[in-house]
Amino acid sequence: MLKKDNQTNEFKEIVLNNIPLIDVRAPIEYEKGGFLNSTNIPILNNEERHMIGICYKEKGNEEATKLGYKLVSGKIREDRINSWINFIETHKNTMIYCFRGGSRSRIAQEWISEALNKDILRLKGGYKAFRNYLIENLSIQNQNYKPIILTGYTGSGKTKILKNIDNSIDLEGIANHRGSSFGSHVSPQPTQINFENNLAYDLIKKQSKNFEYLIFEDEGKNIGKNFIPQEFYDFFHSGKKILVSSTIEERVENTLVEYVIDSQKEYINYYGIENGLAEWFNYIYSSMDRLKKKLGGDRFKKVLDELNFAYKTQLNSGKIDYHKYWIELFLKEYYDPMYSYTLQKDRNNKTIIFEGNSNEVLEYLKNLK
Repeated sequence: MLKKDNQTNEFKEIVLNNIPLIDVRAPIEYEKGGFLNSTNIPILNNEERHMIGICYKEKGNEEATKLGYKLVSGKIREDRINSWINFIETHKNTMIYCFRGGSRSRIAQEWISEALNKDILRLKGGYKAFRNYLIENLSIQNQNYKPIILTGYTGSGKTKILKNIDNSIDLEGIANHRGSSFGSHVSPQPTQINFENNLAYDLIKKQSKNFEYLIFEDEGKNIGKNFIPQEFYDFFHSGKKILVSSTIEERVENTLVEYVIDSQKEYINYYGIENGLAEWFNYIYSSMDRLKKKLGGDRFKKVLDELNFAYKTQLNSGKIDYHKYWIELFLKEYYDPMYSYTLQKDRNNKTIIFEGNSNEVLEYLKNLK
């Protein structure tokens, strides 16, 4: 006989083994926050959920349940069961959940078990319990490693170094943002809930490897629209620092590759060849315009003139080298003065434990396991 109410709260196993999950909540709920290895195949669509919610408030749980069975019946019920089964057949060990592990996931679990003639596990406590588990893993008491902060002037190649070591947490990658005034990608950032969930996933996986150190980039509290939870931010910023030293030529080249060459490819792939470059330019221009007051009128005009000239030259000749001029001006006039103060403070406080070029820093970090 089938056990139709098999439940699990082995959340760490789900994270470490990337166990596929079916989220049966309505799309409007899933859009606010889900899990990396989850797929939304709802038992109720948004309208059905809304109707049942009104019924629950006016007539209680029993009538709301009856309405749910009435709305999801016949062909609709059959189609939704088939959607779950199609997913399960191509994703072994699939588990299922709703918001609190209540009626929706229990009913879906029963229907799936009857159709497949075998059990499927559902998450005990549902989304809420798993989410609480992930948030707990961002608390200080659950950080079983020593944080190290990778710092350096803008464009020194810190993110590239992070991607080449196993014991790193790429906060910008998790936030889908480059962490600067021009840091947005064409694809949207995760919701704040998903940013926190994804960060917790990465931390759990890295800590399972028993690294003595985890390496972070020197980030502000906000990465685009996402923000790092205060307690976790304070913890990793308590770590010692490693300084990446780069020449201005190296920094300009790194910035050119990341913010012009790679960024333009993103825009062209998304908007097409005809509109991609124009959309990229509009984004850079509007981002720079927001910094007008901080740059000051004369410096702003100078940088803007160089940007306009570089863009027009690229359109006419295909050459991108002229972008180096506005990049260098912007690094020297905007970013460097801000970072110089922080760097001097770090030197005074003796928080920098190593300093070197990219290759030297990478070699040093690879020995910090």
